[in-house]
Amino acid sequence: MPDPRRDIPRTDQILADPRMREAADRLGTRLVKQAVVAAQQRCRDGEIEPTAVADVAVASLPDRATTLRRVVNATGVVVHTNLGRAPLSRAAVDAVGTAAGATDVELDLTTGRRGRRGRGALEALAAQVPEAGAVHVVNNGAAALALVTRVLARGGRSIVIARGELVEIGDGFRIPELLESVGAGLREVGTTNRVRPSDYAEAVDSDTAFVLKVHPSNFRVSGFTSSVPVRELTGLGVPVVVDIGSGLLTPHPRLPDEPDATTALRAGADLVTASGDKLLGGPQCGLLLGEAGLVERLRRDPFARALRVDKLTLAALEATLTGPTPPVPAALTRRPDDLRPRARTICEALPAELDPQVVDSDGVVGGGGAPDVVLPSVAVALPERLAGALRLGETPVVGRLERGRLLLDLLAVAPEEDGELIDAVRRAAGNTIDGEPR
Repeated sequence: MPDPRRDIPRTDQILADPRMREAADRLGTRLVKQAVVAAQQRCRDGEIEPTAVADVAVASLPDRATTLRRVVNATGVVVHTNLGRAPLSRAAVDAVGTAAGATDVELDLTTGRRGRRGRGALEALAAQVPEAGAVHVVNNGAAALALVTRVLARGGRSIVIARGELVEIGDGFRIPELLESVGAGLREVGTTNRVRPSDYAEAVDSDTAFVLKVHPSNFRVSGFTSSVPVRELTGLGVPVVVDIGSGLLTPHPRLPDEPDATTALRAGADLVTASGDKLLGGPQCGLLLGEAGLVERLRRDPFARALRVDKLTLAALEATLTGPTPPVPAALTRRPDDLRPRARTICEALPAELDPQVVDSDGVVGGGGAPDVVLPSVAVALPERLAGALRLGETPVVGRLERGRLLLDLLAVAPEEDGELIDAVRRAAGNTIDGEPR
């Protein structure tokens, strides 16, 4: 009896299929070959006929040459670290596409000579914060603070910082360890809950590189507490560096206690450091704003080269600053009255057996920012069993479980994603059996 495995088409035959050639141009040869080998193995295992191998291989090809998948953020957390923090605006995404090819990132097209790298993004950032004498961008917020420390505290000079501001910034990374890793010594002042201007004044001496004020963005200490505002630190004879963390450039009405770069500089800060992918709503980067001489000194230091951002980041940052409102700031403006009609429309479009309900919800800023701020929101409540199927769907939807129900909070869901959310829930409802993905 002939072995049917002999009829399995050879790899080169399948790769000659026009559909596979097109896929190789789009995805690369490696991914296409993996799909072919997997289909051939299914045929050897008797799962499919030899004539179906090419079709199965084509059907299994991914849409893109990356394992990252776009997710609908229905958690109610506006800046969700596990979901990549700030989603980019459409303008920023388009800018990244433009920057992906050959660009004039370091070329002055008028003169034909080398130009200032990322001048468009830097000019846009400077325009947003006129109080800054100069600005610079590095690859994340921690890098911005590390560059300041390495340059100003070189040789083991000390940094004066309040004990209550020696924070952990996430995933086990701690501010004091970051500062010490680039050669600085720390001089802690005050106690965990209270610090006075005199504490700083007594600690500053000829070995002090700068006074550092860190916003404890991911926790709150309440009760018998005191801290020293920036304006009271400016007469100590050394630079004052303020790490605001979340990236607000100007005050925000919904976040009155969240520090911003403009206010810190007006109060007398010499340098401000911040992240670009949190409340600013842009790509991952670190912002440096402040006195022109200090910023130039940082920019020209050899270590700055190791922290340089790429052209994609520069393009996305410029578009974030000059284009339409990015998703994060847009989410912060949404109110329950805006979200409730959308939630009703979604519920009406879902199968009645799911018993979808419109419920009030509490959203949060996330990303280590404004931990005590509650953002009133609205969610669609569904059976808890749908959570896994929604996460594993064609377009993953991530909600949150609360009191035995799955809540799809609309605070961070853009209106144009509502249709995708409806389709995803319908598919998930049809692909679950007794709470498990089918």
